[in-house]
Amino acid sequence: MKMQKILLMNVLIVLSFISCAQQHPTKKIKPMTDTNNNIKTDTADFGEGCFWCTEAFFQRLNGVISVRSGYGGGHVENPTYEEVCDKTTGHAEIARIIFDPSIISYDELLEVFWKTHDPTTLNQQGADKGPQYRSVIFYHNNKQKEKAEKYKAALDKSGAWDKPIVTAIEPFKNYYPAENYHQNYYNDNQNQGYCRFVIQPKLEKFEKVFKAKLKKN
Repeated sequence: MKMQKILLMNVLIVLSFISCAQQHPTKKIKPMTDTNNNIKTDTADFGEGCFWCTEAFFQRLNGVISVRSGYGGGHVENPTYEEVCDKTTGHAEIARIIFDPSIISYDELLEVFWKTHDPTTLNQQGADKGPQYRSVIFYHNNKQKEKAEKYKAALDKSGAWDKPIVTAIEPFKNYYPAENYHQNYYNDNQNQGYCRFVIQPKLEKFEKVFKAKLKKN
């Protein structure tokens, strides 16, 4: 029994140091592009830590047409993952969400955003640390800005978290798709360590909370 407790503690210690940056491949692949001209769509750009997690959440929502991991808000054109991880480009890891507003609203996407990460930790989500992992909403118009600010203020007032929300709400500046190996990451790499021990537990909780909003298999 004592030996089992020691082994369990060792596993937990190892998992606490698993981060998105430690798990990525190094091969650079040409980015993909979105094409969908048949449905009237809208766009949301959210950053809530590692974009592998964010992508996995929003991909499962009914009404979401596509989710593309990328980099936003920085000052360097066409940054690479390595450059963003160096913390010198100003970019955040974000998910670009293309959605059908007749099925799922921006308000509903905001609800998912706030409930799938800790918006009170500055430049950090779990073991992922650095400005590229900051909590941020890049709004595309005044309506998105107003909704995001209203939701943030209401959550702060409600005391949903013990600490103030530090999520930045900023005008859309730029977006660069991440390398192809980052796209659809969880679905393609479910046996990889970060996916198994970090994303999967979050995803299981997410699917219970938002069961009514998920796509039908």
